[in-house]
Amino acid sequence: MAADTDRSRGKILIVDDESALRLILTTRLALAGYEVVAAADGEEALEAYQRESPDLIVLDVMMPKLDGYGVCKAVRQDSDVPIIMLTALGDVGDRITGLQMGADDYLSKPFSPKELEARIACVLRRVRDRLPSSTPEADRIQIGSLQIDMRKRQVYRQDRRIRLTHTEFSLLELLFNRRGEAVARAEILQTLWGYAPRVQSDMRVVDVHVARLRSKLEDDPRNPEIILTVRGTGYAAPRLALEPSEAIGA
Repeated sequence: MAADTDRSRGKILIVDDESALRLILTTRLALAGYEVVAAADGEEALEAYQRESPDLIVLDVMMPKLDGYGVCKAVRQDSDVPIIMLTALGDVGDRITGLQMGADDYLSKPFSPKELEARIACVLRRVRDRLPSSTPEADRIQIGSLQIDMRKRQVYRQDRRIRLTHTEFSLLELLFNRRGEAVARAEILQTLWGYAPRVQSDMRVVDVHVARLRSKLEDDPRNPEIILTVRGTGYAAPRLALEPSEAIGA
């Protein structure tokens, strides 16, 4: 059993129908200092999620009863808990589906348990640590009816809160802390996800999260004004028309 100080690393829910893989991941993560619970199918996963309130979910896609996409969709209805999806599917489009449904990252099978441990550590660090604001005034920003509280990591449109995942907000925070500057997609991936792109499809992780942010924040996602595309480079938040907000929604 891990020591009490080790368990503070967080609670991980492992969801996979392969018993051998569940055992390997459960054992390795427990030795790394995490508290680990496991589920063998989608229905068990949702029960364990409600019962255990994990800090992060490692979620297989292809499972009986309810697949990983269904689990991810159900969890995202009321939670921003980080989700790393595992997939044996060869089609990049199938992998991207999980990101579009709200997963924070994915790994393709077969994968190295050591790499999964690194991804978990990076995601949890991103949840717990915020990027430093460039100025105190940057903690509160308003663009039209959109209000962003960097300190509380919350976004409102008038009095209605817009729910963002931890990863989505960290992406927004990175761009706004460097507003007016083009941030390369490879740099975003390295900074927020903790790994450099090895194949071109890795960049889709960033692109899908930008698309999700735009769908939530922009009046017209096809003509964005908050998260701009810098052709051939990456993305940027505009330098102009950003003003400190005096009031943030409750």
